[in-house]
Amino acid sequence: MANTITKRELVNKICAETRSNLTQNDVLEVIQKAVDLIIESLGNGDRVVLRNFGTFTVKEVKAKIGRNPKDPGKDVPIPARSVVKFKVGKTLKEAAAKVVTK
Repeated sequence: MANTITKRELVNKICAETRSNLTQNDVLEVIQKAVDLIIESLGNGDRVVLRNFGTFTVKEVKAKIGRNPKDPGKDVPIPARSVVKFKVGKTLKEAAAKVVTK
């Protein structure tokens, strides 16, 4: 099973692997600001492109009629909504392809 990397662990790795005078709090602030700006941009309907990593976009899913699994004969209206889509970039796709699952 794959490990989970938290924001704190990401900050620690960046601090350990870079030769800068940035503290962990500085790195955490930069990461949090990047996340905040991505969220703000998507909230404005903008597309966010991180080359070789991927592209975040907001798409609208049309309203549709679903089925209640407990009562399949009953129609359930599902309203239209916006969802975030992520298209994987080339470098990330290649890295993920090397992962072997059991």
